[in-house]
Amino acid sequence: MERNANGRELIVYDAIIIGGGPAGLQAALTLGRMHRRTLLLDSRDYRNGTVRHAHNLLTNDGRDPAELRRIGRDEVAAYPDVEIRDAAVTAVVREDAALTVRVGAERLRAHAVILATGVADRLPDIPGLAEQWGDRVANCPFCHGHEFAGRPVAIVNGSDHAAVLGRMLEPVASEVHLVDPATVTRIDGTDEGLALELTDGSAIEVAGAFVAPTWRSRADFLGELGVELQETGAVRTDPFGRTSIENVYAVGDLAQPDHLPGPMFSLAAAIAGGQLAAVAVVQSLVMR
Repeated sequence: MERNANGRELIVYDAIIIGGGPAGLQAALTLGRMHRRTLLLDSRDYRNGTVRHAHNLLTNDGRDPAELRRIGRDEVAAYPDVEIRDAAVTAVVREDAALTVRVGAERLRAHAVILATGVADRLPDIPGLAEQWGDRVANCPFCHGHEFAGRPVAIVNGSDHAAVLGRMLEPVASEVHLVDPATVTRIDGTDEGLALELTDGSAIEVAGAFVAPTWRSRADFLGELGVELQETGAVRTDPFGRTSIENVYAVGDLAQPDHLPGPMFSLAAAIAGGQLAAVAVVQSLVMR
């Protein structure tokens, strides 16, 4: 065991995973199966915390994301080399040959760190929208479009991407309304879906709406850590989640490999990324 300046033992993990969503849990599962001493730190703050049904995930289509996380935790907990703690990380720094993860005043040491914190959405400033977010208002047509099948939907987005999204939804919805966010004064829930009140005094009745929120990283320590970012703001990685800093990996919504135009906001992609990063960590451990 290494010791700090006060002579207290510093626990050294093979890997510390920051984030308890699908990417982090899959990374923990893979490392646990390879008998690598792993710590998963989960802030319990999730991007899909308001979502009640996750879709487009094979064998779990329509399951509550909270249930997915509970099942994942239970599966990971079966492996004695993995420890799970509910805690928020305040910093990650490289010190000597290892990485130090700070949780409050506590310092934890690891050979590798996997960033799986996810991101937080910034919604358009439309009254009533936040209350519907994750239910009748969504972002991804692959995850939530089918639930509005055969009924009208609105795309509240003034960008060029709105037209593309509209064409994607044409086979699904009975009607697609393209709406500039600047013309929407309020969004209210109705018995049949949503009512979008417009600046001209009219209203559009739809089953659901799609918006394009901006987002920010949940890892407030990224600037101090110094990992390279893409133009999108996501952490730049290779296909195995490796970042510009040795033995620091990024997976899930936070990460963007060079071959993709942006981060892949997908449960399946997050799970795949978590597994690949864990594989890379194991390989780095045997190669050092």
